[in-house]
Amino acid sequence: MNSYLLPVVLGIIFGFIARTILLRTDFRQYPTYPTGRVIHLSLGFIAAFIGAVFTPAFLESDWTAVTFLGLAATQFREVRKMERDSLDKIDTNELVKRGAPFIEGMAQAFESRNYLVMFTALITTLCAVYSFWFGIVGGLIMLIIVKFKMSGKLLHAIADVTEAEIRFEGATLFVGDILIKNVGLEDTRKIITEKAVGAIVIPKNENSIITLSYLGQRQAMLHHVATVLGSYLDSGEPALLPLSKRDMEDGRIALFLLPREKDFHQVKTVLENVPVLDSAIRMPKEADKGKK
Repeated sequence: MNSYLLPVVLGIIFGFIARTILLRTDFRQYPTYPTGRVIHLSLGFIAAFIGAVFTPAFLESDWTAVTFLGLAATQFREVRKMERDSLDKIDTNELVKRGAPFIEGMAQAFESRNYLVMFTALITTLCAVYSFWFGIVGGLIMLIIVKFKMSGKLLHAIADVTEAEIRFEGATLFVGDILIKNVGLEDTRKIITEKAVGAIVIPKNENSIITLSYLGQRQAMLHHVATVLGSYLDSGEPALLPLSKRDMEDGRIALFLLPREKDFHQVKTVLENVPVLDSAIRMPKEADKGKK
């Protein structure tokens, strides 16, 4: 029996377990169940196989195999394109859209998770080459790391969420003291008064102000609330479309929302758990701006 067979099998097992841990169909219903899950688990198995086989190929100085495996690994970039295309098509039929930045973030996450699977299988196999039990310990440590890397920063880490009054001054809609838009029809103003919820997202520092000003991040907030709590909205009703507006002075974000249930506690909980998009993160405090 090949001396590398057991380490490779162990690496594949732990790599596949890592992909299973990373795969989760949540309130967004993506990936779909079971079709989407089968696709991602199949790709996860391939990623685990590549990562596990890479170690014996490297140790045996089989550079042709190493080159081939490296080339195969680069093909996982196509996973991002596949996810982006799928989500773009789905987004055209959303009442409250995800937005391109949110879609790109999800596509990047699916690609990066396959690389985590490959790395898990590689490390597990490398450890198992020297000792079977050492391989199991290494695999378990990688699973802990994978679990830790499963989620990024959430909105509550960079901002506070408070309730704000929905009010009209004539035909002008305000959330707290921030102007949202003009609403011409009396019937629409009545619906908004009865059904709408207002929220103010207050950034915690200068970095948060710039991050929250990003339109993609604000659209992600609106989409999450509409997905989790529903939306009192239908096609052809632009006056009822949830919106966000920014206070130009202090960077606060006002959210005009129409959830199915008018319960601010639920709205706040959902908003606080909105992921901070990688494309939205800004660090102006760390830049050299010539300040003394």
